[in-house]
Amino acid sequence: MRPDDPPAPTLALVAAVALHEAASLHTVGLQIKWPNDLVADERKVAGILLEREGEAVVIGFGVNLAYHPPGLDRPATSLAALAGAAPEPAVFAETLAETFARWLVRWRAEGLGPVRRHWLNAAHPVGTALSTVEGEGLFEGLDDSGALRLKRPDGSTRLIHAGDVFLI
Repeated sequence: MRPDDPPAPTLALVAAVALHEAASLHTVGLQIKWPNDLVADERKVAGILLEREGEAVVIGFGVNLAYHPPGLDRPATSLAALAGAAPEPAVFAETLAETFARWLVRWRAEGLGPVRRHWLNAAHPVGTALSTVEGEGLFEGLDDSGALRLKRPDGSTRLIHAGDVFLI
């Protein structure tokens, strides 16, 4: 991290848009689920974990290229199952690294705005029913900091900054 970088937690959105762009070269219909999972028809294709260590942020991408494990607590799929063939792992990794590097430059130069716009265009639609630690509600978009806006059944809006979110 550099002193003038946008806030580190927004790197989750940078990673998500980079992954979405790289994976979309192999199949259609992929969506981002807040903040940084990739799904197709509500089946998980990929996930991202970020961990801060001092001034560094380590980002791990887990992508089901050729295989997806059966019998999980939620449905999963792979790029091979969606597209009929799996991308070569080394080629996919290189494409993802290039895509991430390009989005990282944009995030540093332009801030979260362009990343947020791309994320919203690639995400599950506004109005999607979600379950969170804060309860259930409807996806209402992202605020300017990248937090999830959850419209609660009572009409209030709750901002979610971290935690698991499930499509319902």
